[in-house]
Amino acid sequence: MVRFATLLAGSILATGWATGAIAADPDTPAPGATPMAEAAATGDIVVTARKRAETLLDVPVAVTAISGDALIKRNINSVREAAALSPGLNISSDGAGRAFVSIRGVGVTLVQTVQPGVGLFIDGIYRPNTAYLNNPLLDVERIEVLRGPQGTLYGKNTLGGAINVITRQPSNEFEARGQASYAGPDGSWLISGSVSGPVIEDKLQVRVAASHREQDGFIRNGTIGGDSNRFETTSVNTTVRAAPTEDLTVTLNGYYDYIVGTNVPYARVSGPTDYSRINNFNTLGVTTYHYYGANAKIETPIDAIDTKVTLIGAYDGRTSNAPDTDGDFGPLDAVRQAGRDRLATKTVELRFDTKESDTISTLFGLFYSHETLSTDGFTNIKILGVTSNSTDRRVGDTYAAFGTLFWKPSAAWEVALGLRYDHEKRTATGSLVQTIPTAGGPVTLGGPVDPAQIKSNQVEPRFTLTRHWDQHLMSYASVSRGYRGGGFNAPTAPIRTYRGDSAWTYEVGTKYASRAFTLSGDVFYNDYRHYIGLNSVAPAAGGGLVTVDLNAGHVHGYGAELEAQLRPTSAWTISGSFTYMHSRLIDSSEYTAVTGRTLSSDRLTFQPDWTYNLSSDYVVKVGGDDTLTFSAGVSGKGSRLAATLNQTTPTILKSYALVNGSITYHTGPFEFAVFANNIFNKHYFESYIEKTTLQLAGLPASDLGIIGDLRRYGVRAGFKF
Repeated sequence: MVRFATLLAGSILATGWATGAIAADPDTPAPGATPMAEAAATGDIVVTARKRAETLLDVPVAVTAISGDALIKRNINSVREAAALSPGLNISSDGAGRAFVSIRGVGVTLVQTVQPGVGLFIDGIYRPNTAYLNNPLLDVERIEVLRGPQGTLYGKNTLGGAINVITRQPSNEFEARGQASYAGPDGSWLISGSVSGPVIEDKLQVRVAASHREQDGFIRNGTIGGDSNRFETTSVNTTVRAAPTEDLTVTLNGYYDYIVGTNVPYARVSGPTDYSRINNFNTLGVTTYHYYGANAKIETPIDAIDTKVTLIGAYDGRTSNAPDTDGDFGPLDAVRQAGRDRLATKTVELRFDTKESDTISTLFGLFYSHETLSTDGFTNIKILGVTSNSTDRRVGDTYAAFGTLFWKPSAAWEVALGLRYDHEKRTATGSLVQTIPTAGGPVTLGGPVDPAQIKSNQVEPRFTLTRHWDQHLMSYASVSRGYRGGGFNAPTAPIRTYRGDSAWTYEVGTKYASRAFTLSGDVFYNDYRHYIGLNSVAPAAGGGLVTVDLNAGHVHGYGAELEAQLRPTSAWTISGSFTYMHSRLIDSSEYTAVTGRTLSSDRLTFQPDWTYNLSSDYVVKVGGDDTLTFSAGVSGKGSRLAATLNQTTPTILKSYALVNGSITYHTGPFEFAVFANNIFNKHYFESYIEKTTLQLAGLPASDLGIIGDLRRYGVRAGFKF
């Protein structure tokens, strides 16, 4: 393995040396330029990938930063949609409260009860629920996507990487923003706005933002009528920044998101090219979600030891209610289900960022989180007259200590060595009560189920070597380990617990940035153990169905990522990225030991071997400072393995490419645009379940599919003062 990494490092460093011959262009950054290009030109754009403010060119991590303005320009309203702009990031969904996310094929999360394998952070605050990836982005400054294990600084559940959403912060400058858009044919509309400014200059600033979004979606119910994947959100976010003294800054934030949507609106289809958008459930399956939380960050320097101290405390909650869902995925009114849950997470983090000397600095910290989950479920097997009520109560505590030593023996070299220790303890209790009909009348059975417990102690190291060849070019090599905690299946499941998974990643990369050209590339190798990427739908104790999560085995993966931006002229910007990723199960004996079955493919569920995006923006002056911007883009995803438990024949979903475009008129603080997404109305599957899953659960056999969004076209208006 060391030899493999050494050879890769040599090849990428040699590539970086050759790239350094490219001359810098004296032009200023183009509108919509990548953060790396802007950072090289102005020094203003920074990221916090290493929990320090650094330019992208100084960060020895494979990281993509997507600006809030770029999100608006591309008509992107969620992190899930933004995934198309980041190499290695793969997100799909089968409902308002469910998102499947991985980076480089690592950290796959198929259901919300599994701990995330890709960490999600809002302004550096950990969010435990991947369903947020579907939620609206509100007043976002940028999204940072960190690829590869980030456990040393960000903790467990970041073995694939981390996504950090950075919101705009208030300042002494008054600012007001607004946006409204409407698109058809599914009645998709959005309105949002924010105001920010000082209450007391230099002492107290406030930002308030709100948005509302609705869309009917493209899936219809053929049994009872109505839209089967409508989506509605309302969001409010407030930040208060106080600086009572020069040495103390306090930032308070609160948020609330209300979501109305549907879950798992699968259509019964005849195969992976049957793009039916009609499902035949006996209910629309409407589910409501409330996300809410508050956090506080205190920052102060200790000048005597040249240290910046940061203390963060946060509370995040989610409640959901699904009062009536179809448990048999079809027109037969056989199984109806209902459920509600409540998730609450409290976190505290304390960091000390110290400059020891001109060549040595350190970052040390402590972390604690307390998580509770309460779930209540009801199943009515109407064709048998059997009902069951279940409860599931889970508590998790995590304690961590972490530190990184940064050594810069010269301006050209940096060595960083980090280590984190995580101790996790999780417990689960629950109950199952069934009512069954008998000749003598209904009989009630069951009660509390045996409690379950998981403990783990994990060490997550990271070593990075960085070489700056000049002010435009750097290269790096790194070795890191990430870990995801194990978990529990529902009390009605035949398998109660599964262990955590982990990944070692070996990576080398290079970055070049000038005003006219930017390039970022890397190659990587993943050794992924006890992969939690497969689940099954099994008959539940007491009747109905239950999702079963389990360890599937070991995965090896390797690949390459490339991002670039070119400015042929000051008015024309071309940007794009490409990812090749070969991840395969090399040993699925864990899966076989638990299920007694084998798998038809060594590929990972929903993971493509390649993805790409390419976009072009051309700006034309139309008088004075007014401009007309012509934008076009295409994003593509390779073939993927569907969710399948078939032992002989894999189901492969076809590759696809989506073309988008817009024309935007800018005049003063206003902009007006016409746009179209999926211009050629490409049909593809967002999610797919092969029929063996239903067969094993004793249900009528049929493949199930959810199509992706079809063509939308509309108008957008916005302002910024």
